[in-house]
Amino acid sequence: MGDWRCLGAASYGTAECFLPRRGTKFPHRRWGWAESRHLQSPPTTPPGWNMVPAVTDGVDWPAEPAERVREVVEGVLDELELDGDVEVSEGDERIVATVEGDDDYGLLIGKRGQTIDALQLLCYQAAFRGMRDRKRVVVDAAGYRERRRETLTARADRAAEQALGGERRVTMDPMSAQERRVVHEHLKERAGVETYSEGDEPSRCVVVAPLVAE
Repeated sequence: MGDWRCLGAASYGTAECFLPRRGTKFPHRRWGWAESRHLQSPPTTPPGWNMVPAVTDGVDWPAEPAERVREVVEGVLDELELDGDVEVSEGDERIVATVEGDDDYGLLIGKRGQTIDALQLLCYQAAFRGMRDRKRVVVDAAGYRERRRETLTARADRAAEQALGGERRVTMDPMSAQERRVVHEHLKERAGVETYSEGDEPSRCVVVAPLVAE
């Protein structure tokens, strides 16, 4: 849970999210620029990429968190000139926004999911602005999250096998806080190994190590 709290604990308007520039500002809404504090080392972006703007005070913003999430995701789709249906569901523990359609959503997802992760953080901040009670927000597109989970768990299993077979710690590739959480959860019941995170963002990674008998 620690990694998720690091990702989601930022107050509204304090994270920088990078998306390709296609057009200018979102139509139908007045925006202001978000101030960068928490994502101080964003991924390298090619020329022409633009920071996603944050909603300013004084606009007609939906009262319900789920509708705020829908508003942000639909606005980003408009900005990227992508078509798609945004389905939003809300449970006791999280809000899930899923984009489905026939377009290629590689632009929305980004390299290693960096863009959709940034959008997910922006949605979290917008959804619970000014509210005490909060829950997780998940943004998905065309089944990306499940495909990525399958990839991560397969890599985690290989790392565990290497750690046990060679009796050594194995350092996995750097990944986001959410992806590290997937690995920790997947291997927590795996006999003979332990996992922990080390390093600083954006190079923080999971280490899989054999348990040492006491």
